[in-house]
Amino acid sequence: MPRITVPADKDPLTYLWTTKATALTPSAAAYTMAVYEKSTLPVREFEAARITIAGINDCQLCLGYRAAKEMPERSEGADLDEAFYAAVLGDGAGLSEREALAAEFAHRFALDHRNMDDPFWARLHAAFSDDELVELGLCVGSWVALGRLNQVFDVDGGCRVP
Repeated sequence: MPRITVPADKDPLTYLWTTKATALTPSAAAYTMAVYEKSTLPVREFEAARITIAGINDCQLCLGYRAAKEMPERSEGADLDEAFYAAVLGDGAGLSEREALAAEFAHRFALDHRNMDDPFWARLHAAFSDDELVELGLCVGSWVALGRLNQVFDVDGGCRVP
C-alpha cells in the first residue's frame, strides 16, 4: 500500500512523480531521462549495472524493464536476452570483464561503498576511463536513489512490467 495518499483511480507511481514535491520531481525525472538518453556506456555494461541495482532495490518496474524493448536504437545487436539478465543477477557466467565490473561496481556502490579498495579501483581503471567511471557512478546513483524512493513510498507495485 502506498505510503502517500493516492486516489483510488490513480496509478501510485505516476501520481507520486507527477503531483508530489513538484519543485523537485521534474528535476529528478530529468536526471533519470539524462541517464537513459545521454549515457555513452555500452548498453550491456549499462544494463549490467542497472539490473544489479534493480535486484538490490527489489524494484519490480526496473526488474521488468528490458533495454532491447525500451531502447531499441541503443540495444541493436547487443544480445540482451534473458540469459544475460540471469547471468548478471546470478553467477556472472558469460559476462565480459567490463560487464562484470559494472555489475560489481553497482553492487558495491549500493551495499558496500566504503569498501571500494585500491585493488578494486585498479581493476576498474584497467578497464574503464575516468569519464566512464564517473558516468557509471552517476547512472548507479540515480538508480539507487530513485528506485529506493519508489520502494520507500511503496509505489512500485502498481506499475509492474509483465
